[in-house]
Amino acid sequence: MRRTRTALFAPVILATIAVGACSSLPEGQVESHSEQVRRDMYRFGSVLGTDGGINLLGNNRQRQQGDGTGIGVNSFLWRASLDTLAFMPIVSADPFGGVILTDWYSPPETPNERFKVNLYILDRQLRADGVRVSVFRQQRTGADWRDVAVGPETGKSLEDAVLTRARQIRVTQASQ
Repeated sequence: MRRTRTALFAPVILATIAVGACSSLPEGQVESHSEQVRRDMYRFGSVLGTDGGINLLGNNRQRQQGDGTGIGVNSFLWRASLDTLAFMPIVSADPFGGVILTDWYSPPETPNERFKVNLYILDRQLRADGVRVSVFRQQRTGADWRDVAVGPETGKSLEDAVLTRARQIRVTQASQ
């Protein structure tokens, strides 16, 4: 009996996903940027987008069903996120999926270190848990850049800045 290629590779693909889902970093090891992006995309996304389709390995939060038009996330959080990250070069901004990815940014006062931010808007409501920020840092060692651990307070302070700006935008819009 001959098996098709799909039938032969399906167990391999499933095993790879299962093993990958069980992995964790040893104490003290820094997760690289590409590993973080891959992990976050599985955690927050779905196969056919963030609001529809089949949600594999993803967020269990119920999303409100809209009319399918316009921005896919909370507009206050979206504008506040863009305002907050305006000092960094933005590589990708997806208003329907709620994902903003920046390029590496080196502050002028510290040219031997650089930062990168991945920001995810998780909800259509203006809520404290509606934004998730991942910050990556590298330091130059000779000609190479090395990943350096970033404390969780850095991402939290960026999340707070976005939420504060979103509230300011909402109050300003409501008073007009």
